[in-house]
Amino acid sequence: MSVDRVNGMSGTAGDTWPPRRPDSRRDRGTMRAAPTGLAMKALLLLLPLAACAPDGPRMPDEWLPALEAFGERIAADVEADGVGAITVALARDGEVLWSEAYGWADPEAGVPATRETIYRTGSISKSVTAVLMAILADAGTVTLETPLAELVPEIEAFQDRPEGAEPSLRQVASHTAGFAREPGLSGAAAGPVEGWTARILESIPTTRYRTPPGTEYSYSNIGFGILGFALERAAGEPFMAQVESRIFEPLEMTGSTFVIGDALQPRLSRGHANGRDGQVNTERPALEHAGRGYKVPNGGVYSTVDDMAAFAAGVMGRGGRSLLSDEMRAEVLSVQTPEDPESGYGLGFSISTVDGRVFAGHGGSVSGYTAHLLFEPATGLTAVLLRNYNRGQTSLGGAARELLVGLSVN
Repeated sequence: MSVDRVNGMSGTAGDTWPPRRPDSRRDRGTMRAAPTGLAMKALLLLLPLAACAPDGPRMPDEWLPALEAFGERIAADVEADGVGAITVALARDGEVLWSEAYGWADPEAGVPATRETIYRTGSISKSVTAVLMAILADAGTVTLETPLAELVPEIEAFQDRPEGAEPSLRQVASHTAGFAREPGLSGAAAGPVEGWTARILESIPTTRYRTPPGTEYSYSNIGFGILGFALERAAGEPFMAQVESRIFEPLEMTGSTFVIGDALQPRLSRGHANGRDGQVNTERPALEHAGRGYKVPNGGVYSTVDDMAAFAAGVMGRGGRSLLSDEMRAEVLSVQTPEDPESGYGLGFSISTVDGRVFAGHGGSVSGYTAHLLFEPATGLTAVLLRNYNRGQTSLGGAARELLVGLSVN
């Protein structure tokens, strides 16, 4: 596999994360096999996506052997899967240094994956929602300590509410509000995108507390759904429109959206979910493009590797891109969970320390898609891996960490 150094482009749902084992009883749509064997191998060998540009950011020559080995392993994994594709990018300060794609964006149509292929990012959407909260806090619209009930008084109807419980926006964004992972409402994760706020209101009375706020980490999809709803009320502007105007547009994330329109449809990859007997389900992932009920702020973002690299740069405040004040950036990228001061969860990002190097990021897994974003604020290095398959040989999070940890930066 050849490795190409490239110029970064100008500018740049989730079901659950960490991902859970797919339930084959629910994956009963149309079963189709993706190209395998020689056809897949031939495709993989013909997919160095990136073109060199003389004035682009340069990558140290000593990184090339590691990147070539990394790319060959990803290619071998995709070939072994025989399903879908992975697009990967290495960036620094938002500029892509290296990017390749392996496999099929749409095997039925014979469309290979490319650097511009669009994937669902799943719970990386939580990072986007938390950053919107931080932007509004910088603007004085909210504070991190604003009680959630001040914006969404309906949460007083939560079940098993501890006496005196007053979760703050900070606690919701750090998964320390004590909420259950999902509401009890049947069908909460079904329905059109435009009806997501109605699903939130229907879900609230069926949601319960697991623990008192501020006492422990408790991952909550419904919590981030309600957080997005709270930000909509706080700003008096639809949540999705705020993300577009305050995050996507300033960072020129032109391949990112909550709703795939006609212009982006040709770039959308076909999702593949595991079904019975190792077969592949493409029907359920296709249906979910129309909406997943309340799961917009916590899992609704579609994106590309370039756009995710730009988003990371905007969070880090590097490469001339900055979404946050220095003070707010420090809050977002600091561990908020009480269990471990070095590795845990910040505001919408997982934080980890490896050999003294601090990394932030998030993963995503929804029906037919998986994703991982990881970056190192001290160096601006960023790894993005997007896949249109919800299983596979490659652990995207492990691969992202392997890629960044293996590169030495002066």
